Amino acid sequence: MNLTKTGRLSAGWKIVLILLPIMTALIALGIGRYFITPAEVLDAITGRFTGTYEISDMAYKTIWNLRIPRILLALLAGAGLSTAGCAFQSLFANPLATPDTLGVASGASFGAALGILLGFDMLGMQVTSFAMGALAVALTWLGGSGKGRGLSSVVLSGIMMGSLFNALVSLVKYVADAETQLPAITYWLMGGLNSAGYRSLMFGAPPIILGIVILYIIRWRMNLLPLSEDEAKSSGVNIYTLRVVTIICATMITASCVSMCGQVGWVGLLIPHMCRMKFGSNHLSLLPASISFGAVFMVIVDTVARTMTASEIPVSILTAIIGAPFFIILMRKSGGWQL
Repeated sequence: MNLTKTGRLSAGWKIVLILLPIMTALIALGIGRYFITPAEVLDAITGRFTGTYEISDMAYKTIWNLRIPRILLALLAGAGLSTAGCAFQSLFANPLATPDTLGVASGASFGAALGILLGFDMLGMQVTSFAMGALAVALTWLGGSGKGRGLSSVVLSGIMMGSLFNALVSLVKYVADAETQLPAITYWLMGGLNSAGYRSLMFGAPPIILGIVILYIIRWRMNLLPLSEDEAKSSGVNIYTLRVVTIICATMITASCVSMCGQVGWVGLLIPHMCRMKFGSNHLSLLPASISFGAVFMVIVDTVARTMTASEIPVSILTAIIGAPFFIILMRKSGGWQL
């Protein structure tokens, strides 16, 4: 299966990218400390709509109350972070750019930590996390943009804002109660999908889906992001508007992901880089591939995190353990960092 001459995905790859996340999710539904066979998984899914099922109530509730919302969050977070990483890498013409380039993840982490400190419930914590992530990017843009300034100034401003909000997170941890609040903040910052539920998804999923859909619709224009303003004008595209839309969508996605599952690193860096090596830099194929493989990667990592040991491993630990060596292998395979 190859790309077409226009850089679009072939029919075979389109089918693979659609079916791969679905099949991975269905397999993951049965895997866990309480194993459920594929036939029982299908029975539980169909039973939800028919009203009758033959499996035990425990298996049915395990699938619908625990695993389905968690896997849905994994699919959304993986696809969203990978999409945001792809967008930022194109925007800054840097394959090492991540969803936190503009400080959004640090701001969202501060919002969540503040929510825990103030005793908010999960929904309240999501709201404060999302709001602080948006505030961090707004301050980054105000500090780094302006007449005669390029994207490098925005990146520097993002680094500064990231440092500021990381310091604020440390301040919240310092004043938090050492017996109850501090462990909750520390564990949440490690990243995890154990708090997934339908209520949190109702608030967090729409921004992720909306951001992905908008970036998918304008994916052919994203090829112009690395160009200068004069080069972009010759194509008839308002590059400033395109960059603003890209930043808003990527920020919205990242803030929502962080608000639901904490800081999960490497997904937005590794997956777009891996897809770029296979599918090239044309976003007509790169973005759909990043969406699909990001979702698959996150489901697999989360499944391993909740089944490897009796106590659940934070997802960010696994993504770093898997991502760092794999990224080095990819770099060496592509000719980088050769000794």
